Amino acid sequence: MSPDQLGTSPSSRGPAWVDHAIWWQIYPLGATGAPIRPAAGEGASPGEAPSAPDPEAPARLDRLEPWLDYAVELGVNGLSLGPIFRSATHGYDTTDHFAIDPRLGDDAAFDRLAEACRRRGLALMLDGVFNHVGYDHPLFQAALAGGAERELFHFAESAGADDSYAVFEGHGSLPILNHDSPETARLVGDVMNHWLDRGATAWRLDAAYAVPPAFWARVLPAVRERHPSAWFMAEVIHGDYAGIVEASGVDSLTQYELWKAVWSSLNDANFFELDWCLKRHNEFMDAFLPATFVGNHDVTRIASRVGPSKAALAVVILMTVGGVPSIYYGDEQAFTGVKRDEIGGDDEIRPPLPTAPEGLSPLGAPMLRLHQDLIGLRRRHPWLVRARTEIAGLTDEHLRYDAVGEQGERLRVELDLVPAPRAVVIAPGEAPLVIEPPR
Repeated sequence: MSPDQLGTSPSSRGPAWVDHAIWWQIYPLGATGAPIRPAAGEGASPGEAPSAPDPEAPARLDRLEPWLDYAVELGVNGLSLGPIFRSATHGYDTTDHFAIDPRLGDDAAFDRLAEACRRRGLALMLDGVFNHVGYDHPLFQAALAGGAERELFHFAESAGADDSYAVFEGHGSLPILNHDSPETARLVGDVMNHWLDRGATAWRLDAAYAVPPAFWARVLPAVRERHPSAWFMAEVIHGDYAGIVEASGVDSLTQYELWKAVWSSLNDANFFELDWCLKRHNEFMDAFLPATFVGNHDVTRIASRVGPSKAALAVVILMTVGGVPSIYYGDEQAFTGVKRDEIGGDDEIRPPLPTAPEGLSPLGAPMLRLHQDLIGLRRRHPWLVRARTEIAGLTDEHLRYDAVGEQGERLRVELDLVPAPRAVVIAPGEAPLVIEPPR
């Protein structure tokens, strides 16, 4: 179901349509083959103006439309986009929150994509970078010049020197916004409403772990008043998940604890780690619906982390525990890629897609079918979104658990790592789903 078909739920945090949401996450600059960094000599270093937009540049957002039918065939009903706003390089150094990045297109290209999603019943989530901006953002440049825009940023007394402003994680090109400023709250609220007005249905709040929760609590109520069916998901890596949700007013946040426990327990043959995390996950479920995943644009691909056969088991876990799941583009095809801590170290995990799905390698077909089977299972048992897990059997290399619904529904999952990775999912009234991926 799309957000147009479902309203809000008075009995739980967030709009009711999210109970049926399964997202397909794409990093648009990478997926469409856009240039990420300036060529040598074209620099976008702090203080150096980025290259002028090319009026003949293709509207690369249009390249995503052939993939929307693929997403529907996969079984998802939400498209989660990485950064699409004007930026200097990778998208997380925004220089205009109200403009589509010229490398991707313009407002008309966005409108076409939003309408194409709407026709297919796909919710559309945008990536909002509201912790910091790019150095070349006009508001920051005006602040450096001593304008009233200084209120939007953190400056030392000797404003104007390169080291006089607060930056994100040591990057001089990413000045941090002043989240105590009413003007910052007004700016962020205006950005959210602008794109929700144009057809977005949800926001991912980038680096929300670095933003005071009270900031979101100030911004979101007014946005919700105008867009009561919007969903707000915060990127939080660690900390008091339930406390952050309560204090901020967001609907959900990224369940990194579960992500880590899934790949680590499979990699190390230690299901006790996953058992511990699933107990924590049950506690989170009492407070909010976590955003679950086994891959995203910031981490090594699951197939590279644990190998393709164990990656299949990771997908079984993702689709049989509670939460709002997201699939990172290419994981459903067993794409590989390693994240490295260096310039360009994200490129391998953010690759271009073929022009159309027909260009995919047939080698990914088995993983695609597995995803379709498991998404189909979740569609037949929509109560899984709020399911808790009960452990029924546990050793280092074997885990058996029941997913238990709020009305007592029950589904059995068995995972084995020896003699080879294997999973069985047993749902009432259905033939067992046996997953025996090739080694």
